[in-house]
Amino acid sequence: MKNKKLGEMLVDAGAITQEQLTSALQIQRDTGKRLGSILIEQRFISENELVETLKMQLGIDFIDLNKVRVDSTLTQSISKDMAKQYRIVPVKMAGDRLYIAMEDPLNFRAIEAAKEISRKRVTPMIAYANAITRAISVLYENEGAAMAIEQMQEERSDLTIEERSEANLSEIAAAAAPTVKLVNSILERGVAEKASDIHIEPRQYEMIVRIRVDGRLEQILTIPKDLQNAVVSRFKVMGGMNITERRVPQDGRSVVNRPDGSHVDLRLNTLPTIYGEKVVVRILWRDKSTLTRKGIGITDKDNLKFERILKNSSGMILIVGPTGSGKTSTLYTMINELNKDTVNMISLEDPVEFQIDGVTQVAINEKVGLTFAEALRACLRQDPDIICVGEIRDGETAEIAMRAAMTGHLVLSTIHTEDAVSAIDRLKDLGVEPYLIGGSVRGIISQRLVRRICPNCREVVKPDLTVLDLVGLKEIPGKPYYHGRGCHICFDTGYRGRVGVFEILTMNAALRDAISSGMNGSQLREAVGRLDFTPMIVNGRELVKDGVTTAEELLRVVAAVE
Repeated sequence: MKNKKLGEMLVDAGAITQEQLTSALQIQRDTGKRLGSILIEQRFISENELVETLKMQLGIDFIDLNKVRVDSTLTQSISKDMAKQYRIVPVKMAGDRLYIAMEDPLNFRAIEAAKEISRKRVTPMIAYANAITRAISVLYENEGAAMAIEQMQEERSDLTIEERSEANLSEIAAAAAPTVKLVNSILERGVAEKASDIHIEPRQYEMIVRIRVDGRLEQILTIPKDLQNAVVSRFKVMGGMNITERRVPQDGRSVVNRPDGSHVDLRLNTLPTIYGEKVVVRILWRDKSTLTRKGIGITDKDNLKFERILKNSSGMILIVGPTGSGKTSTLYTMINELNKDTVNMISLEDPVEFQIDGVTQVAINEKVGLTFAEALRACLRQDPDIICVGEIRDGETAEIAMRAAMTGHLVLSTIHTEDAVSAIDRLKDLGVEPYLIGGSVRGIISQRLVRRICPNCREVVKPDLTVLDLVGLKEIPGKPYYHGRGCHICFDTGYRGRVGVFEILTMNAALRDAISSGMNGSQLREAVGRLDFTPMIVNGRELVKDGVTTAEELLRVVAAVE
């Protein structure tokens, strides 16, 4: 069995046919990829089936690396370069025996290399490919972080009394190699996990690092309290901030260059707290493929409404929702579609998140008096066709934007409200006259982000009837509902990725008259109910029925009202 090849073993076990193996081997000769990866990519076999077959045929154990906490000291037996080269992870040491997790336990070259470098007897275990990738990232970055923390503490103890003033210590430590390594390892972990934010939070006795993945925070690291100022100072240096100023919040920007040549934009903010400065790093991915209608989750039904409001050459289009609901992505999707050589587009942003060729982008700076209102007045003298206002925060900005929309400009903007109809009341609260709202607004898009069910572990489940009732659904005999049971792909959450759920309100003459006449919220909702308007909760129900998300997730994110 030891010299038997993977393909032969799978054919003998009946997992694949000889024809499938021949086809996969041809692809392997052309591409140089591993046979197991090709068989999975071609859907000749699932990763689960591959793992189960190898377990049975080889009699080796499976290990779920997402549920096992690996001791970072094991990195001394297998180096990071070797782990990456052979796709192996050291998971346990018992006497003179080293257990290693592998996606291909038939890679005898890797086993021999592990024996030679560790000088131990090696026992292979099988693990999922994604789990191996994540484990290598987490284990060796944790090792790097631990080593950096240890070096920082050693260097700190070596400083002279003259160097130990708080200001000097921060400046020296921020530039020190161990501090740079520690901060880089934190950023690498955030990028590897596809996080949207990294939180570096001072506590009473320590500093905690958490990352936000698919909207939820997860703790990844603890940093000793005495290294807090050095770490914060390093982040401030990266963002171009003043490291000696700790009494006021500061904003900064930076760019991370990845080994594959891609770039990730970082937006940094510091906030003074009772235990020191907190740093939050927003990770902005330069993936234009997601800034499309399909990428943000516009359905075929809503696509016609989306198209209709974008066809307007003047007027205002509002995107509404709470913080973190994906408004910026929708705004940039619109900008990408409207950006043409024949139009002059000016975008006012605080701050500028993505740089777009062909668009004049202005960074708002309220410290020097460049507010949204002042920038909007100035850009109206720049002969614009389309104006993007990052956010309407006050009545002055709202009124200027509305008047611009009524005088032949197309204005795109965002505002924080609960739903589409509430945006009209919000504009009234800011002091905008109803006739300006009715005459300028062409469409309102309200949205939220719900987590997708993990496609790898999606399975039929008996729904909770109480939750179904709360979101307005009924159990239909024979109708399947789905959830994610949790697996190595989604890190046992049952969800992987997020998708937008929308409601799009388009204006007609009757609704404009209703707004201009000063109707209140309840009266407006009655008027909207007579239009071809689909509330967000109704669109969300379709996502539940289609098995895209769960009723529990919809209830968590979207208010269960129509």
